[in-house]
Amino acid sequence: MSLKGKNIVVTGGSRGLGLGLVEALVGCGARVTVVARGADALEAVRTRLGVSTIAADVTDETAAHSILTEVRPDILVLNAGMPPPMRRFDQVSWADFTATWEHDVKAGLYWLQAALNVPLKPGSRVLVMSSGAGVSGSPMSGGYGGAKRMLWFMAQYANSVSEQKHLGIHFQAIVPLQIVGGTGVGDAGANAYAHAMGVTTEQFLARFGAPMPPREFGEKVVEVLDDPRYSGELAFGLKGGAGVTILEGAAA
Repeated sequence: MSLKGKNIVVTGGSRGLGLGLVEALVGCGARVTVVARGADALEAVRTRLGVSTIAADVTDETAAHSILTEVRPDILVLNAGMPPPMRRFDQVSWADFTATWEHDVKAGLYWLQAALNVPLKPGSRVLVMSSGAGVSGSPMSGGYGGAKRMLWFMAQYANSVSEQKHLGIHFQAIVPLQIVGGTGVGDAGANAYAHAMGVTTEQFLARFGAPMPPREFGEKVVEVLDDPRYSGELAFGLKGGAGVTILEGAAA
C-alpha cells in the first residue's frame, strides 16, 4: 500500500522511536497526527514536521475513543510507552514491577478496544509496539517483559474480535529486537544493565551489533506497512542490519 495521503495516528510520537517513525511517515507523504502528553514536545514536532498534534494521556479511555472517533485513521500505531523502573529482581517493589502494566498495557487495552468499538473502517491497520523483552525477558525491569508480551497477545486477541464482528481491521505487533540508545526506554535499560555488568553503556549496546537509531526504526516500520508481504502476518522483529523478520504469521 502507498502511504502517501494516508491518515495515520501515532501515540507517543513526539520523541524516541515514535518520533523516528513520524519522521519516516511524513517522508512518505502521510498525514500524521501525533498524540502525546508533553505540550512542548508536541509543539516542536508540529513546527518541524507539519503534523497535527493532540495533547492527551494515552491511559485515558475516553480520550482513546474520542480521538479515534474524530480522526478515523487508516493506520493507528500504539507506540507510547514509559521507561520501566530498573531494579534487580530481589529488590523490586510491586509498584515498580507493575508500572509498565499500569501504563503501557492499560493504554493498549483502551486503544485496541476503541479501534474495535468505534470502530475503525474496514481495511484499517493497527500496529502495537511490543519489545524483544517479550521474547527473551528482562530481569532488571520487573514486569516489563511480560507486559510487552501481553501487548503482542492483545493484538492477536483483537484480530479474533475483528474477524468475529466482520470489521476488516488488522492488528499487528512490532517487536524491536535490540535496545535503542538515545530513547527514554532504551537509555533506562542500557544504563542499568551496563552498570550491573561493569561495562560502559556504549560497550553494552555494541553487543546488539548494528545500531537501529529511531529514524531507521521508522523506516523499517514503513516497510512493514508498505510491503504486501507483511500485510497479513501478526508479529515482526526489527533489528539494525538484519531488517524485518516475521516472528509470528497469521493465524490459520
